[in-house]
Amino acid sequence: MTGAIIQARTGSSRFADKVFVEIGGVPLLQLVIERCRRAQRLDQVLVATTKSSKDDRIVAMCRSLHVPVFRGSEDDVLGRFAGAAIQFGVDVVVRVTADDPFKDPDIIDHAVKLLESDQTVDYVSNTIRPTYPEGMDIEVFRSQALLRADREARLASEREHVTPFIWKNSDEFNVRNFEAETNYSHLRWTIDYPQDYMMMNKILHLSAKSSVDVRLQDLLNVVEQHPELASHNSYAVRNEGYLKSLQQEQEDAHK
Repeated sequence: MTGAIIQARTGSSRFADKVFVEIGGVPLLQLVIERCRRAQRLDQVLVATTKSSKDDRIVAMCRSLHVPVFRGSEDDVLGRFAGAAIQFGVDVVVRVTADDPFKDPDIIDHAVKLLESDQTVDYVSNTIRPTYPEGMDIEVFRSQALLRADREARLASEREHVTPFIWKNSDEFNVRNFEAETNYSHLRWTIDYPQDYMMMNKILHLSAKSSVDVRLQDLLNVVEQHPELASHNSYAVRNEGYLKSLQQEQEDAHK
C-alpha cells in the first residue's frame, strides 16, 4: 500500500496551533489532507501526531474527516513514522508535513511514479538538490528503508527529521532526486511564522482558485504578476528546523 503520512502537532515553538489556522477558509491540516487525497497514486492518507494531550484536537479533527491516526513520540518523529507504517501496513511512504498548505497532488504522483518505476530505488525526493519552492517538497521511500533507519539512526537530527539517515547514506540506499525545469527554490510557501500565514492567504486570493484546487503553476503565475511576493519571507532559511538540529548537535559535541 502507498500511503501519505502527514506529521502534525500543535506544539510549534514558532507558531503554536498553526495546523488549525484557515487558508482560504479551510483549516490548514484539513487542507493538507484534502490535497493529498487528490493524488491519484495514494491508497491512503494518514496522520501521525503525538501522544500529548495537546494533540487531542488533531485526533478529533482527523476522526471527523475519517482519517486514520497514529500517535507516537513528540521528538522521535522517525519512530512515529515507523510506527504508523507498521500499524497501517504502508509499503511506500510519502512524507508530508502539515505546515505546507499547497502541497501539490501532481508532484506527489510524479514522485511515487518514479519510485514505482524502479524496484531498486529506495528513496525519491525533490529536496536533495532543491529546485521546487519550499512547501512543494516531497519525499517518497520504501518502508524497508524507513524501518532500517528507525533501527540504526542515532543522531537527534536523524530522529527528529525522519529521512536524513537515508539520504545521507547514499552508499547504503539507492537515492534519487528529481528537479523542476526551472529553479524555483528561492520561493517559500510554507507556514512557520504568522507572517507566512498572512502571505499564503494573500497569494491564494490573488490566484483566484480555491485552496484545494490551486496548483504549482497557478501560484507561479501569481508571483510572476506580483514579483514583490517572491521575497516576502526572505528572513527565513530553508530547512531551518533541520539546520538548528545540526547546530545543536555540534554544540553538544563540544561541551
